[in-house]
Amino acid sequence: MPIEFLLTSLIVVLLPGTGVLYTVSIGLTRGAKASLYAALGCTAGIIPHLVASVFGLAAILHASAVLFQILKYVGVLYLAYLAWGMWKDSGALTLTDEESHQTGYLTIASKAVLINLLNPKLSIFFLAFLPQFVPAGQTSPVPYMLILSLVFMLMTFIVFVIYGLLANKIRHAIIQSPKVVRRIQKSFAGLFILMGVKLAAMER
Repeated sequence: MPIEFLLTSLIVVLLPGTGVLYTVSIGLTRGAKASLYAALGCTAGIIPHLVASVFGLAAILHASAVLFQILKYVGVLYLAYLAWGMWKDSGALTLTDEESHQTGYLTIASKAVLINLLNPKLSIFFLAFLPQFVPAGQTSPVPYMLILSLVFMLMTFIVFVIYGLLANKIRHAIIQSPKVVRRIQKSFAGLFILMGVKLAAMER
């Protein structure tokens, strides 16, 4: 496994994006266990992009302006929906037993999957990213790229879990102040809107 791939992947995963933002917000508002589901969902959401890149399907997305725009604006609308939900619920956070929220874990994971699934730039990113680390002369690059993809997913999951657990660590400190809770939740709503604007401005 090229050390350059591991270092580059770590930098990419550590950079704050919509997945990190969602996982941290869940860690703050729902606790450690819920943040694990968010991390798992965000990781699962990149699987279709990785598969598309490995098998060259991302090239179709790159070539089709209409398909790219449709997927992009569905993603923008979804981020706006998340922002609205966060803004609407601001101030409603209470410190409760996580077990009482078990029925919501699947919803958390599903939302996390959609966050990354509806970002068309991921397919194009992986299409450009993965082939750079395939050794020259590799007779069958697909198996090697699949291995790189699995390593990238594992790194994503581990880093996102750490983000979520760190957010949970300060949850008990902030939850005693309703004013701080409202500000944090509204800040996250604003950040989701900014991410949506950034996505809307992206070109192929």
